Amino acid sequence: MSHDHTHGGANTPRRRLAIAFAITATILVAEVVGAVWTGSLALLVDAGHMLTDAGGLLMALIAASLAVRPASSERTWGWRRAEVLAAGLQALVLFGVGLYALVEGVRRLFEPAEIVPGGLLVFGIVGLVGNLVSLAVLAGGRGLNLNMRAAFLEVVNDALGSVAVIISAVVIATTGWTRADAVAGMLISLLILPRALLILRQSASILLESTPAGLDLEDVRRHILEVPHVVDVHDLHASEITTGLPVLSAHVVLEDECFRQDHAPRILRDLQTCVAEHFDVSVEHSTFQFERRDHADHEPHAHS
Repeated sequence: MSHDHTHGGANTPRRRLAIAFAITATILVAEVVGAVWTGSLALLVDAGHMLTDAGGLLMALIAASLAVRPASSERTWGWRRAEVLAAGLQALVLFGVGLYALVEGVRRLFEPAEIVPGGLLVFGIVGLVGNLVSLAVLAGGRGLNLNMRAAFLEVVNDALGSVAVIISAVVIATTGWTRADAVAGMLISLLILPRALLILRQSASILLESTPAGLDLEDVRRHILEVPHVVDVHDLHASEITTGLPVLSAHVVLEDECFRQDHAPRILRDLQTCVAEHFDVSVEHSTFQFERRDHADHEPHAHS
């Protein structure tokens, strides 16, 4: 017995992603040219960051296109989980870039390179302006799903990286301390690593079908048991198909009289309303299997 099998909410703003990707790819080309010209680690690292972000935004765009494909008998949830895979891949590659930036920054502290501060400043400003435009484009859709949140955070950190590049350029130009470039590169890496780990953890949690954050299954169990005529509940599971789409299923044991007096439809409505409205995480897609007391004998693998 289940509730509302229409899987709404898959409308990801692909146009926003396409615009942000185009801007990011343009900045990437500019920063690669700038890094070669100025010899800057900070600009090179930021270009590597931009390369990762451009690839991430492209993956996000592809995932968003796949996510709106309709479900089929082979893929009953459609391609809804594509956005989680894309976000996880983004974070994994980004983590590698962050580690490289940190190690290379430490090396350049001991072996500082010659830097062209004027060119570094120009390309830092170009990067910052482009990132701010991308942020404005993505801001309206950042709360829709993990994919969009990952893309938005990518650009936020790009903007912070551009600020670090600008500051290092000013420091080098005014003081001649070229190690400022290595420090900026390391700061960018420190911005990258925690964010990459956070998105990796969130995407892994969904892929491992962990209970959605904010949903206490023991609390759910207590509320189910408080519904009249409910004797027991077992095989209670909750997970997320993708960001913002939690699902829940349970085997609910009813009093025997419910199967003779037609109580089941009302109990089903009560249970579906409970999980959809009572908890901080609203579960719109719930599935309940009603059983008699003696049905447990036919389920050797049943668990609580």
